[in-house]
Amino acid sequence: MPTGPNGEKRPADVVGCAVKVMRIATGEIEDDRADKVPNRAKGGNARAAALSPRRKSEIGQAGAGARWAAQ
Repeated sequence: MPTGPNGEKRPADVVGCAVKVMRIATGEIEDDRADKVPNRAKGGNARAAALSPRRKSEIGQAGAGARWAAQ
């Protein structure tokens, strides 16, 4: 059985992969990576909570300036 870039097991054939996706969607089996997804958002939320409103404004203005400068 081939493995994906993160070491997850994948069915070797297209039909097997489609059946696995269908089983995850209908809830017959649990998604292997379901517990890893929320961890990505934690870093951004923690960083935003640690920043002062003034610093958030500075970051936003720098981003807006970069977007407008590109046009």
